[in-house]
Amino acid sequence: MAEKTDKKDEGKVYTIDVAGKVLGRVATQIATILRGKHLPSFRNYKDSGITVVVKNVDKIKVTGKKMEQKKYYSYSGYIGGLKERVMKDIFEKDPKQILIKAVYGMLPKNKLRRQQIKRLKFE
Repeated sequence: MAEKTDKKDEGKVYTIDVAGKVLGRVATQIATILRGKHLPSFRNYKDSGITVVVKNVDKIKVTGKKMEQKKYYSYSGYIGGLKERVMKDIFEKDPKQILIKAVYGMLPKNKLRRQQIKRLKFE
């Protein structure tokens, strides 16, 4: 049986202004749009081809004491290779990375995640 495809949504670009909005709430909206779950033609095994452009990332709101207390870890695989970074340091250096990490964690853990996160753009 041939599958019908809906090509009209494939190259669509959504613009989101995140000034004053809470990080987690915005990240869930972005992840949903990137996956294409808001479309009637949603297929969980296909890439939607939708691009999300985010504005005013430096004005995003983080609730509670997360800026001082939340830590991000990365491990190189070597002895003593565990790196620990506080959210505040990452945000001061590049606020886009905080949103990328939040959205990346909300996308499904499969090969589509890498494709979908590439279509998250910033202004």
